[in-house]
Amino acid sequence: MLLLPYKKFSVKRSISIKTPNINYLFMKKNYVILLSGLLCLSTLFRVEAQTRPAFFTANKTVTVYTTAQNTEYKISKTETLAFQPKPQPVETEICIFVDPSKTFQSFVGIGGALTDASAETFFKLPKNKQQEILQAYYSTDKGIGYTLARTNIQSCDFSSGSYSYIKKGDTELKSFNVKHDEQYRIPFIKQVMAAAGGKINLFATPWSPPAFMKTNNDVLHGGHLLPQYRQAWANFYVKFISTYEKIGIPIWGLSVENEPMATQPWESCVYTADEERDFIKGFLGPALQKAGYSGKKLMAWDHNRDLVYQRASTILEDPETAKYVWGIAYHWYETWAGGQPQFVNVERVHEAFPNANIMFTEGCVERFDYAKINDWGLGERYGNSLVNDFNAGTTGWTDWNILLDEKGGPNHVGNFCYAPIIADTKTGELHYTNSYYYLGHFSKFVRPGAKRIASSSSRSGLQNTAFINTDGKIAVIVLNLSDKKVDYNLAVSGNAAAASSLPHSISTLVIE
Repeated sequence: MLLLPYKKFSVKRSISIKTPNINYLFMKKNYVILLSGLLCLSTLFRVEAQTRPAFFTANKTVTVYTTAQNTEYKISKTETLAFQPKPQPVETEICIFVDPSKTFQSFVGIGGALTDASAETFFKLPKNKQQEILQAYYSTDKGIGYTLARTNIQSCDFSSGSYSYIKKGDTELKSFNVKHDEQYRIPFIKQVMAAAGGKINLFATPWSPPAFMKTNNDVLHGGHLLPQYRQAWANFYVKFISTYEKIGIPIWGLSVENEPMATQPWESCVYTADEERDFIKGFLGPALQKAGYSGKKLMAWDHNRDLVYQRASTILEDPETAKYVWGIAYHWYETWAGGQPQFVNVERVHEAFPNANIMFTEGCVERFDYAKINDWGLGERYGNSLVNDFNAGTTGWTDWNILLDEKGGPNHVGNFCYAPIIADTKTGELHYTNSYYYLGHFSKFVRPGAKRIASSSSRSGLQNTAFINTDGKIAVIVLNLSDKKVDYNLAVSGNAAAASSLPHSISTLVIE
């Protein structure tokens, strides 16, 4: 697809005509051509499905993998279905319709964050448990095949304490070193890379600049980046990338700031939309470009869905900023105010800026309670978000910590949370919450390069999304949050396969 900078176009017409003449006809012709060009651009920037060749179900089977409450099913193969002719279902029949000929955004991948907390917990476990974790997350055969990862630049709340890569006042970054990371995080990331086949798409995020660069002289409690340190801070990202890459860890992308509108008791820094725009445009973007890192995937926002459209429009409507930005990142914590997830805001960004990649970069269930690690609602929150985020136009989805200890940490400010795998560091036991399996229904069967395809349900009780992989296999994910078993037809191209969705379940139906 042709990529153009985000720019508003306007047409000015000032023609005074008394009698037809050749100059007027020439101007009129050019005006019509210009309007035609603008109409083409409007079509280009409209969110539309791309059309693929027709899909035929002849000789195709459907293999069903299920995770369900009150069963032993954990991404278990439960059924093999066959298609039968069904050109017109009736209203009393429940159907999920899939149209592989209509494709939408490309799929980047799914993964989790490789934080200090995850790394420290990992190395407190026996070697066989470490290998189990690596296989569980990164094996495409015996695990769920993660391909994305996020890590922190300097300390975050999920570190055992606050730390910096430089000495106080060192604007030239002469003291820059990552010795802190060499104890746990760097060897952990390298083991993850090996387990993932030698490559993982790793992106990095800072929670705060060094204290002396901020208005509050504190890495905690918000504050803003002082204008006189914007260049030094931009150089800091470059230094981090070059340092990590020299030790054998490629950096695929980065975001500007974690949660830039939150003043937190942990590492945090506030950027208004205008401040983030101007920092990218005037400092970070040029610094990355000068260093030869213009190919790194730079993401803006990296905060909740509530303000995502306002931040995206501020960043992407400025062509001098947009040229540096690969995508818009977001989290799911807008429900802190008591409302529901605002998936529609992500959809609005996708509609308005279809050339921007939209990435879910953090989500977890807060307020850890060891007694509730088997609650089914943990996974259902993930399933609900994954289905709706991808249907809204999201290209990749990254969970928060991939591993935490029996306290939901370590965390130096007591902000303890859940992770898909909880390790009891006293006994070495691993607890797989059902969020691990809900994530796996996507990451195991939808692979990088896949395209989302059109899908819809005739009943609100069955949520769904669908993808076609580069090998032609189709993965249809069906989510049932209700207490009822639902029988339905998987309908494709005038044919249907009879299927069932168990209460409180998620299923992936693979058509091949």
